[in-house]
Amino acid sequence: MKAKSITTLIGASALAFLFTSCDSKQEEAREATIEQKADNMEDHADTVRKQGEASADKAEDKADMIRDEAPLPAPTAESAADRTEEAADAAREATEKQADAIEDKADELREQK
Repeated sequence: MKAKSITTLIGASALAFLFTSCDSKQEEAREATIEQKADNMEDHADTVRKQGEASADKAEDKADMIRDEAPLPAPTAESAADRTEEAADAAREATEKQADAIEDKADELREQK
């Protein structure tokens, strides 16, 4: 008799756990929406990063052009090229920070699930 009641108790506990651990359809839809929004934010971060890289690459190309083809005296051209490269590096760093901030927000959003 004791074995039967223990088995019944374990079975009832297992069923109760299964029912309480299942998400409702509304909860699943909410989580899917959050996940989609976070994915979109990460895609946006990737786009920001790519655009920043492209912009910095163009600035570096311009710096190379200044060094190679500018009609300025060599020290002046080198100085201008250095400033252009510094601006490219600063833009790249700022864009990376912006993309990281967007990804951090996406991570925070995912934690709400």
